[in-house]
Amino acid sequence: MSTTLETGHRINLEKTAPGLKRVRIGLGWKVNATDGAPFDLDSSVFLCKKNAADDPVMLSNAHFVYYNQTTSPDGAVVHSGDNRTGDVEGDDEVITVDLARVEPSVVELPIIVTIHDAEARRQNFGRVNGAYVKVYNDETGEELVKYDLNEDYSDKTALQFGSLYRKDGEWRFQAVGAGFKLSLATFIRKLGGTV
Repeated sequence: MSTTLETGHRINLEKTAPGLKRVRIGLGWKVNATDGAPFDLDSSVFLCKKNAADDPVMLSNAHFVYYNQTTSPDGAVVHSGDNRTGDVEGDDEVITVDLARVEPSVVELPIIVTIHDAEARRQNFGRVNGAYVKVYNDETGEELVKYDLNEDYSDKTALQFGSLYRKDGEWRFQAVGAGFKLSLATFIRKLGGTV
């Protein structure tokens, strides 16, 4: 049975689904009709450790998984590829995580969605509705968690949908729903990467 989360809420995935080995993170959205260029939303996930200030920092640029680098170095995180329209049935983009294969130093995987060329196209998440993230047990297909992002993000060009993280040796998920006026390149730099 799926649990619906509100912004900021957390869930222990391993207590929800004992024996959980792999999760599938499905991201979805719909774009309102526009007069200009089409929207291209891109999901990405960063494999992070914590720095001295307890902030997430990418292990390396190779630990940034997105449409152009679809697998993490340890093979644990796999991205389904780029959906440029959001016009598909079900999840628009999917990230699969083999929990047992994630490097031990990785404690958090922030899940980010950005709008490609948002500044040049003058686009923001105010034109996007029905955005959600779902977490499934990848072995059984059972939906474990759903989080609908229904706040007003009309001046934001990037959203952190959620975060998969490890605490006390167990994997958990947090519904984040934080909006930013950042490009993907800026997000990479913010998490300690280079572009």
